Amino acid sequence: MSDYHGGSGYDNRGDGRNDNRGGGGRGRGRGRGRGGDRGGDRGGDRGGDRGGMPLSDLDPALTEVSRRVIGCAIETHKALGPGYPKEVYAKALAAELSREEISHAQGHELEVVYRGEKVGSVRTDLFVNDRFVVAVEAHTGEVSSHERSALRAQLRAADVELGLIINFGERRLKDGLVRVLNPDKLNALRAENEDEHEDDDDDEYEDEDEDGDEYEDDDEEDDDDEL
Repeated sequence: MSDYHGGSGYDNRGDGRNDNRGGGGRGRGRGRGRGGDRGGDRGGDRGGDRGGMPLSDLDPALTEVSRRVIGCAIETHKALGPGYPKEVYAKALAAELSREEISHAQGHELEVVYRGEKVGSVRTDLFVNDRFVVAVEAHTGEVSSHERSALRAQLRAADVELGLIINFGERRLKDGLVRVLNPDKLNALRAENEDEHEDDDDDEYEDEDEDGDEYEDDDEEDDDDEL
């Protein structure tokens, strides 16, 4: 495993978030998730997930690091093209991240905890800035629901909000980019924000329930987006 630190002004297409908070080794080992094989709309920063959090509501620092990771993936895909095993792309992408001075770790181990007990572990392809998980694939065709569910499980184990599947097997890389959200973490962050707002203004704030199921597991199909 290798870790790199630093940053640069590189920017490109995509979306995501980052704030350099540590995230490894926490969370629950639930592997649920029904991302589905949707054709979806693709292409850059959209207004948000259908029924999920708008991109404008995500941490801008994490959105920025995701853009930079996608920029590195574009450069990697331009240089190599499709057809290689996923391990080749993972190492090449790590080299590009290092060149751009983006902090990351390869093969970072995440503990899976059930009722306070460690029951196993999973390894990420790339763990960026300690809170953004990248899964690398190299096959033709759409990203499967199993691949989405596997990444979402890693997000829960890491206790982070956002991950990205990069399928280098596609002729056009933008067709192989899928964002996956962690509804548990997003619900927790939203609850924290609501609590802070209540503390600031208890008399005027009312807790609206109409969006209460926005990040529940029943809506996980809406937590994934092709970029």
